[in-house]
Amino acid sequence: MAVLKLTGDEIKTFPAVLRDYANHMVAVRGISEKTICEYLLDLRSFFRFYKMKKNELSLSLDELEAMSISDIREADVKAVTREMIIDFIVHSTVERRNNTTTRMRKLSSIRSFFQYATTRQHIIDTNPSLDIDSPKKSKVLPKYLTVSEAVKLLETIKSDRSSKTVVRDFAIVTLFLNTGMRLSELVGLNLGSFDADITRVKVMGKGSKERVVYINDAARRALVDYLKMRLDPKYIVTSDKAFFLSRRQTRISNKTVQWMVGKYLDLAGLGTRGLSVHKLRHTAATLMYQAGSDIRVLKEILGHEQLNTTQIYTHVIDRNLEEAVANHPLATVKITPPPPIDED
Repeated sequence: MAVLKLTGDEIKTFPAVLRDYANHMVAVRGISEKTICEYLLDLRSFFRFYKMKKNELSLSLDELEAMSISDIREADVKAVTREMIIDFIVHSTVERRNNTTTRMRKLSSIRSFFQYATTRQHIIDTNPSLDIDSPKKSKVLPKYLTVSEAVKLLETIKSDRSSKTVVRDFAIVTLFLNTGMRLSELVGLNLGSFDADITRVKVMGKGSKERVVYINDAARRALVDYLKMRLDPKYIVTSDKAFFLSRRQTRISNKTVQWMVGKYLDLAGLGTRGLSVHKLRHTAATLMYQAGSDIRVLKEILGHEQLNTTQIYTHVIDRNLEEAVANHPLATVKITPPPPIDED
């Protein structure tokens, strides 16, 4: 099972039916290795719970975590019922105290596996995870920078005279803020990803799906400035095709980008806002929507699978409108009525 980033000992703990599922999802469906590993861990938790219920055991969480599922077979998959899945979600809520997002992910993992077992392998005739309502997730509005805060961040980077990578760092943050690109997409860029005019770039999104991202003038200027240095043999001697390089002239890592962005958010006085690299993506999306971009166009720019994922940005605007009314200068003015006229 070399397609997964799991150790040999970890792989052995999963039964063949789950290993086959994982290989299918990665090799055929194009699901990322990170995602399928999360699915496998969720399914391991579920089948541990299944075995506990099947054998009418009463175990602590520590004892449950130590249980092996290597003996799970197709007969066990057939024995799973809708009620058992619901009981597992309840168990995740009450015993494990999982938050809504985690419970939603666990149910998604279970649905994915049983869909595979029904339609691909025909292990079962009816999918027991159908018609189970997902846990309701409260809408959390994304954090983002205002235009003035984004400008301040860029000015802070540009004015850094102590960094040898300031041209690269400015190009990275400018690209985030102007395109809404994901961190993994940016780190994965190669020299050949861009067209000759640096007006378009091909990125590899989630699920190994390629899309074209358009580059505006501000991002193009920053990229061209960096590219001059990137292609200058006085500075760069590597044959690596990665677009953004580390100081060691290897492909820049996610961790390095995250550290760099955090450093400049702190220097710009924005470090207490709970912002991060991903919040720069939220900033790009929010500012584009505020500027009048159609929500369906924004969906394609961001590489979202579902429109409802993108619609979170419409709620940002609703909140802005609500706050605008609440912050109206007259909102706190109290007019004291005159005393009643004494007609006597």
